[in-house]
Amino acid sequence: MKYYPTIGIECHVQLATKTKLFSEVDNDARHKEPNSCVSPVDYALPGMLPRLNGEAVRLAILAGRAMNCEINASSRFDRKHYFYPDSPKGYQITQFYHPIIGEGHVDLPSGGKVRIEHAHLEGDAGKLTHFDSYSLVDLNRVDTPLIEIVSMPDIHSAKDAHDYCKELWRLMIFAGVSYGDLYNGNMRFDVNVSLAPEGSDKLGTRAEVKNLNSFRSVERAVEYEIKRQSKILDAGDKVIQETRGWSDATGETTGQRSKEEAKDYRYMPEPDIPPINLSKEFIDTESAKLPLMPKDYRSLFGEIIPHDTLEIMLDYPQLMRKIAEVAGVLSEEFDSGHTQGRSAKLTVPSQISSATPAIKLLSNLFASVLLAEEKSAEYLNDLPAGKQLNDLAEMNAKKELSSTATKEVFLHLFDPQMRNKDTRSIAKELGVIQENDLGALEKIVDTVLAKPETQKAQEDFRNGEEKVIGFLVGQVMKESHGKANPSSVQEILRKKLK
Repeated sequence: MKYYPTIGIECHVQLATKTKLFSEVDNDARHKEPNSCVSPVDYALPGMLPRLNGEAVRLAILAGRAMNCEINASSRFDRKHYFYPDSPKGYQITQFYHPIIGEGHVDLPSGGKVRIEHAHLEGDAGKLTHFDSYSLVDLNRVDTPLIEIVSMPDIHSAKDAHDYCKELWRLMIFAGVSYGDLYNGNMRFDVNVSLAPEGSDKLGTRAEVKNLNSFRSVERAVEYEIKRQSKILDAGDKVIQETRGWSDATGETTGQRSKEEAKDYRYMPEPDIPPINLSKEFIDTESAKLPLMPKDYRSLFGEIIPHDTLEIMLDYPQLMRKIAEVAGVLSEEFDSGHTQGRSAKLTVPSQISSATPAIKLLSNLFASVLLAEEKSAEYLNDLPAGKQLNDLAEMNAKKELSSTATKEVFLHLFDPQMRNKDTRSIAKELGVIQENDLGALEKIVDTVLAKPETQKAQEDFRNGEEKVIGFLVGQVMKESHGKANPSSVQEILRKKLK
């Protein structure tokens, strides 16, 4: 029998606040000792009251707007009770009944759309590390501010699940609400997969695969679950509703526990945190700070930058902002943060067409040269100024720099010893500026043509042997110490050898 898969995804996004959601403790525990970023509030010691981090609320608004969601003016927190070793309170502070982010949708690069049911603020749990005979608890992550994004069951293939998670990740990092470090758990995906016979109007029993932290893992886990559940249904058995874990090493999911329902968590209103009431003015002001999103860049540059190159660059907001700066869409100051907002959104200036050659050249240099460098991650944090890049593109367009020289100068723009120099000065120091003075080039060509060792090649060319032109161009390049413009040299040679 053929089955139709339905996939819903819950994504936990760690917000890029300086402190935790309910205490003034460092929110960045990377490379820190276990249980070193914890306060009495996180431990829930008697008399310790949580205090809501206002920055988390502001970032939640940006995250919601990035997903085309409604922002609820009134929201509140609830207690979700469960008893695990990584939850010292014995409950999680979350938003179950009245979340801050309402309905919206995420547009996929393919043109599809995944609806968002809602997204809510909550504090994270701790982390368990399991060994053969014992487990260790690290509470550094307790009450790290999260938004949990809940999708509607609009996904029906492993590929679309992959693309949705990746686009969601892009939205969060472009909006500046999360660092998006998947390795360190800044975003984690819980994937619900169910199968139903094709043509059925009812969904099958779902299994939830927890804590996936890569797009490839999401895709593989969905593929595995579709195969696993198909075999169960083909055998006439029933799929069990449960939580399952994923192993990248084995490529398989394994059962963990039966899936709880809302009643099992005994939700109740959080008595220690008052409701959040936001004015329309505040929501509008914060929403206006949302910068250009991936779909905006696709609209601006989709017909200029090749599709594959653009999709690579959309993994790096810094590169897209720099391209927009070169194109005249954004000011250079925008590159220092995400607070300028969307005032320039799709208001394409007339100069964008004149900047097309520069956009094409620089996007290719970013995607194929910069990202191939061993230190590319370091370079991304300190990109050259827009003027340096525009000057580089102009020199290339004027054929003052060959393609090889353009790449060489481009990489030297990242050299700390040359960062404060203009592009032309760097090119001069490297000695790579091509000679374009036709009068000067003609004198060099005449010198080469007068040499005895070029006479046979000249005769062969006049007799129809086209390939010898390469030898003559090479001789001129040698005579000019590599500074002659090859195309101009060839043009002069052809005129003189008629």
